[in-house]
Amino acid sequence: MGGAKTGVARAGRARRRAVPWAVFGLWVAALVLIGPFAGKFADVQQNRSVDYLPDSADSTRVARIQDELPGGQATDLVLVYHRDGGLTAADRAKAADQIAEIGRTYRLTGRPAAVPSRDGSTLMYPVSSTQPGQDDKKRDAFVDGVRDIADGGTGLRVEVGGPGALGADMGKVFGSIDGTLLYTTLGVVTVLLVLIYRSPFLWLVPLAVAGVAAGLAMAAGYGLHEAFGVTVTGQSGGVMTVLVLGAGTDYALLLISRYREELRRHERPYDAMRAALRGCGPAVLASSGTVAAGLLCLLAADLNSSRGMGPVGMVGVLAALVAMTTLLPALLVLLGRRVFWPLVPAFGSEPRARRSLFAAMGGSAARRPVAVLAGGAVLLGALALGALGLPGTLRQEDSFTEKPESISATQTLARAYPGRGSQPLTVIAPTDRTDAVLARARATDGVAQATAGRSGSGWTEISVYATAAPETAAETRTIEALRDSLDDTYGAYVGGPSAQQLDLADSQARDQDVVVPLVLAAVFVILVGLLRSLVAPLMLLAAVVAVWGAALGIGGLVFGPVLGFEGTDPGLGLLSFVFLVALGVDYGIFLMHRMREESLAGAEPQAAALTALRTTGGVIASAGTVLAATFAVLATLPLVGLVQLGFVIAVGVLLDTFLVRTYLVTTASVLLKRRVWWPGRLSRAPEPARPERQPEPV
Repeated sequence: MGGAKTGVARAGRARRRAVPWAVFGLWVAALVLIGPFAGKFADVQQNRSVDYLPDSADSTRVARIQDELPGGQATDLVLVYHRDGGLTAADRAKAADQIAEIGRTYRLTGRPAAVPSRDGSTLMYPVSSTQPGQDDKKRDAFVDGVRDIADGGTGLRVEVGGPGALGADMGKVFGSIDGTLLYTTLGVVTVLLVLIYRSPFLWLVPLAVAGVAAGLAMAAGYGLHEAFGVTVTGQSGGVMTVLVLGAGTDYALLLISRYREELRRHERPYDAMRAALRGCGPAVLASSGTVAAGLLCLLAADLNSSRGMGPVGMVGVLAALVAMTTLLPALLVLLGRRVFWPLVPAFGSEPRARRSLFAAMGGSAARRPVAVLAGGAVLLGALALGALGLPGTLRQEDSFTEKPESISATQTLARAYPGRGSQPLTVIAPTDRTDAVLARARATDGVAQATAGRSGSGWTEISVYATAAPETAAETRTIEALRDSLDDTYGAYVGGPSAQQLDLADSQARDQDVVVPLVLAAVFVILVGLLRSLVAPLMLLAAVVAVWGAALGIGGLVFGPVLGFEGTDPGLGLLSFVFLVALGVDYGIFLMHRMREESLAGAEPQAAALTALRTTGGVIASAGTVLAATFAVLATLPLVGLVQLGFVIAVGVLLDTFLVRTYLVTTASVLLKRRVWWPGRLSRAPEPARPERQPEPV
C-alpha cells in the first residue's frame, strides 16, 4: 500500500514538472510556425474608401466597373498652383512646363487642361493616370513622383490633391499605425503593470505573453483574409492590437490575482494554479465569450469594414484568451513564487491587513442604497444628454488631426472656386446611353460640367463637376438628384469620393439598427448561461447601455468645444456600442461571478455583494485602468475617427469601472437581495435546517 502511494506521489510530481514545460514547448513551436504569417498581416490591409463600403452601394459598383475599363483603376489627382494676389505669367509658364513633364514621365489619361479661378490667383490641373492600376504602392509612388515634379517657388504654392493624393496620404497614416500603436500600447501597459504589481519581474511575464498573443492574432487575421476573403483595414488591425493587449492584460490581472490568493492555501505552485484556473476560469471564458460574440454580430453589418472587424477582433480576443490561460499559467508555475518578489505570498500566510478602499466604498453604498442608485442614474442620464452636442458627419477633409497636403489642396480649391466642385462625381453609364446620360446630367440642378471619358466592357465613365464644394449639403442634393434621374431610367450609377462618403453614412445608420439588437441578445444569452439568472443579466446590460450613452455624451461635450473636431465619424455610435457593451460586461461578469460564488457558499445577499466588491474591486480597477489606457492610445493617432473611438471607449470603461461596477451594480444587488438571481435556485431562501430527531424515551 505504501509503495502504491509513493508511486502515485511520484507520478504527481512528474506531471507537475512535465505539464508546464510541455505547454511552453508547444508555444515555442507554434511561434516558429506562425511568425512568417504574422509578418504578412500588414500586407493584406485594404484602406481605399471603396474597401470600406458594402458591395451593394452605387459608389462600390462604380469603383468595380472602373477597374474593368481600359487601363484599369484610374488615379485622379488635382494639381493646384496658387499665389496670393494673383499668378504671374512666369507662374503660368512654370505650371505648364511641369504638367508637360508629368505627361512625359507618366502615362496620363487625356491631356490635362488648366482651369483658372475667376480672381486669377489659382490654376487647377486635373490629372488622371491608369498606370498605377490597383497597386497601392504604385499609386503612392505615382503621387510622390508628381509631387517631386510639381515644385513651387518664392510666393508660389503648389499642392497635389484629389482622390489619389488623399488615398496616398491616408495609406501613409494607416501604414504607420501598426508599429506606432503596438509599441505605444506596450509602453503604456508596461508602466501600469509595474505600478500595479510593484515587482521588478512579475510585469514582464504577462507583457511577454501579450506580445505572443498579438503575434498569434496577426497570423490568424492573415489566415482569415487568405482563406475567407475577410476585409482587413488599418482601422480593424489597430483595434485588434488594442484588444489583444488590453483584454489579454485584463485576463492576466484576474488570473494572477486569484493565483496569489491560492498560493497562500497551496504549497505547490502547480496546485495553486489549478485552483486559480478553476476559480476564475469560468469568468474569463464567459468574458472572452461575450466580447467574441459581440464582435461576431458585426458580420450582420452591410459595411465591409465593420463586417471585417468582427472576425478580426474576435481572433484577437481568442488569441489573448488562449495565451493567458495556457502560456501564462505555465510560465508562472515554472518561475514559482519568486516571480512575486519582493511581495512573495508564502504558503499558510495571511494577506497583510489593510483598509480596503473598495470595502469602504461598498459600505457607503450599502448604507444609502436608494440614494446612491438614484444619484448614479441621474448622473449618467445627465451626461448622456451631451450626445445631443455631437458635431455632424465627419467630412474627409476634416478626418485628419494634422492636415496633409491633399486636404490643404482641397481647402485652397474651395476658396478659389466657390462656384465649382474641386473633385468630380463619377457616373458610370451604359455605353449605348452615354449621350442621353450626359444630357440629363448637364440638365440636373447643381451640375457645372459633365464630360465623357473612358469606355469599355459596355460602360462609359463620365466625370461630373458639381457647383457646390465637396461633401456639402448642396453637393449631397446634387448626388441624390443625379441618382434619382439616372439610376432607374438609364441604368447608370453615381460614385466618386463624395458619393462614397454618403453611402458610408447611410450604411452605418442601417448597420446600427441591425447590429445593436443582435449584440444585446448574444451577450444576454451568455450571461444567463453563466449566472443562471434573468435579472442579473438584464441589470448588467442596462448598466453598460447607460455607460455607452454617458460616454457618447462626454464626447459631445469635448469633441467640438475642446478638441475642435468639425464632425463625428459615422461609425462611432455602432463600434463604441459593440466594444463598450462587450468589454463593459466583462467587469460585471468578474463581480457577479464572485458574488454568485459567495452566495453558493452560504453568504447572505448583502454580505455576498460586499465581499465580491472587496475581493474583486482592486483587480477590476486595475484591469479597467489598463483597458482604458490601451484604448486611449488610439487618441494619439492622426485620424479623427480613431481618436473619437479611443476617447469614447476609454471614458466608458473608466465610468464602468469606478462608478457603475463599484456603486450602481453593487447597490442594485443589495436592494434586489436574492431576487437578483431570479429564477435560479439562489433566488429562493434556503430551507431551515431540520431539527435533529430526539430518541424516544424508553
